[in-house]
Amino acid sequence: MRVLSVASECVPLIKTGGLADVVGALPVALAGDGIDMRAMIPAYEGILEKLGEVEEVWADWNLYGGHAGLMKGTIGGVTVLALDAPYLYHRRGGPYADADGDYWDNPERFAALSWAAAAVAREGAGDGWKPDILHAHDWQAALAPTYLRYHGDGGVKSVLTIHNIAFQGVTGGDRLDSLRLPWHAWHPDKAEYHGNLSTLKAGLVTADAITTVSPTYAGELMRPEFGMGLEGVIAARAADLTGILNGVDEVTWNPETDPEIHPYSARNMKPKAANRAALIEEFGLGDVPGPLAIVVSRLTWQKGIDLLAEALPGFIAAGGGLVLLGSGEHGLEQAVRNAAARWPDRVAVRIGYDEPLAHRMFAGGDAVLVPSRFEPCGLTQLYGLKYGTVPVVAATGGLNDTVIGASPASLAANAATGIAFHPIDGIALAGALRQLVQLFDDRPAWAGLVKRAMKAEVGWSAPAAVYGALYRRLIA
Repeated sequence: MRVLSVASECVPLIKTGGLADVVGALPVALAGDGIDMRAMIPAYEGILEKLGEVEEVWADWNLYGGHAGLMKGTIGGVTVLALDAPYLYHRRGGPYADADGDYWDNPERFAALSWAAAAVAREGAGDGWKPDILHAHDWQAALAPTYLRYHGDGGVKSVLTIHNIAFQGVTGGDRLDSLRLPWHAWHPDKAEYHGNLSTLKAGLVTADAITTVSPTYAGELMRPEFGMGLEGVIAARAADLTGILNGVDEVTWNPETDPEIHPYSARNMKPKAANRAALIEEFGLGDVPGPLAIVVSRLTWQKGIDLLAEALPGFIAAGGGLVLLGSGEHGLEQAVRNAAARWPDRVAVRIGYDEPLAHRMFAGGDAVLVPSRFEPCGLTQLYGLKYGTVPVVAATGGLNDTVIGASPASLAANAATGIAFHPIDGIALAGALRQLVQLFDDRPAWAGLVKRAMKAEVGWSAPAAVYGALYRRLIA
């Protein structure tokens, strides 16, 4: 079976979030199931150089404003199709925006990606490769199933995955022509969205199947507080919706072989103490008698970073410490800096992102805090489980599906793998941190919690099997 996976990001070529990890991991995970998946992304500036030797397998002389070529290359065992259109994708900022905000022509930039994907799916590539399934990811690729529906599908089935419904590809209805959509698509049951046009909605109503990145999030999307205006659309397609958890790259994220740390395993946890001491020294903290918590996150309202202000004083008073790595909203960046200034011996902050440092933090932390108000799947808690860094999570989305909260029943049954709290507010987070301190002080209970966390299945084998089964159902 052949699958064309279309997205705006793919590791190791371009990454701004978890979408890239999924797109880069799926082809490798599915290969063992006999599925030949190619990943198609825009050729942002520098992408072709990273790919090395490439060949053109498709071209269009008038793709949304100019000539574009689809260049095939290989990296990390993944066959990548990079859409080379410098007039669309070579920008001084990031893939979606620069310092002045989103690029004005983002709708056309990613419509071009979708159009090329649909064309390759329908007609095949120049090297004779033609997919059975087109798998589109998020709003940037959501018009690919739409183009198959309106311009012919060539016998190809389509899947659309929602990684985060907060991003919906909303633009003005006056772009209907420039996005190559027929006028009958301008309808409340199709692409029209409260007087505007949503590329995500267009994909949701035209794809043969819809997936999202956790079973709990699939259910949440049908509720107004999570569906963000598209809950009715999702509910109408509930029979075609599947929640499939993400996994993590267990080669890159493995405490037994991680080159950034003192290696350790569930059988030999002693080196984790050395990683803890090294992390404390690296950030210049003093003595931390209680649990050392880490946060590796975008600093946004969604991620619940503002809840830390209410929860931290009691945690610090009980002996806890905090090391934070991330960037985001200016007010939240300042708030975490203020916390570090208030408790310089217990709280340290690094604004930005540093992948090797993130590895050292997961190895050295006792717990990882993920207080997200909503979290489609999340990878942070999975890294925590893998590294025996106990996740403290809000009971929502994929956090709810991957972490077994430490209740009296789950502890008695030796099933707990972390701490979960609800409702999602500062009071509940403070309570979760009190529970963290209590469990940390009970050394036998803590050791059992850590070992169970490290035994949790967090890789791609189980999710890949579910994707494979979905693809086979579609083409049966």
